[in-house]
Amino acid sequence: MKNEYALVTGASSGIGLEIAKRLASDGYNLILTARRTELLENISAEIKNNYKVDTALITKDLSNENAPQEIYDFCELNKFKVSILVNNAGYGIKTSFHNTSIEDEEKFIRVLGTSVIMLSKLFIPNMLADGGGKLMVVSSVASFAAPSAIQPLYGPIKTFMNRFSDSINMNYKHKGITSTSLCPGFTTTGFHTASGVQDEMDRVPKFMVFSAERIANEGVDAMYAGKSYCVPTKTYKTLVFLLKNIPQSVFNLLGKSLAPGRYDKK
Repeated sequence: MKNEYALVTGASSGIGLEIAKRLASDGYNLILTARRTELLENISAEIKNNYKVDTALITKDLSNENAPQEIYDFCELNKFKVSILVNNAGYGIKTSFHNTSIEDEEKFIRVLGTSVIMLSKLFIPNMLADGGGKLMVVSSVASFAAPSAIQPLYGPIKTFMNRFSDSINMNYKHKGITSTSLCPGFTTTGFHTASGVQDEMDRVPKFMVFSAERIANEGVDAMYAGKSYCVPTKTYKTLVFLLKNIPQSVFNLLGKSLAPGRYDKK
């Protein structure tokens, strides 16, 4: 893997950081991107020292429509062979839909949706030329659930990303390119604090909250195996099964206990 790189977006914390560490431990060189330069520099140096792989970083905000092209151009300029693309960057908006500005909604969709499509579109031709590659889209169990009272666009966008990932497999799996949707449930990261929903997170039963490291490891294993979906842990596999098979009215009653705040009226 001396000349192979994995590109990880949102690599400065949480699941993205743990995925980066796992890939480095497996021998992949890394291209790390996120919004915080100093934090990226520290993480890059730590990974390089601990795992003896090459690391590169580029500070970009994926809410900027030019960011995917700039990331791709950076990789091309440095002749990085990107064989793994991890689309992890994301956040949530707590503000009620009618109180959120159109600009904020557009940025949100760009980070969670449009940037995933654009980065995939930019890197897939290179993967085809190289004989294959792997993509991961960090989605969510919310993609299988009914819309919630908080972050009303989050689940629908993640559902869209699952279908987009499916389309990558449909079109390119026979050419050696696979895409894996990683769909975690509640995970210990900085996501909920940054999204303004930490109070709701604190009310979730402990048995439903898992470490970012565990989520990352299960996701990477699934990606290596070329699986279309990965729902980490037996707890959430069971939950997704129920989401797909029990009436929504019944699940809504359960959801108020298992995910306090998610279905509260605003």
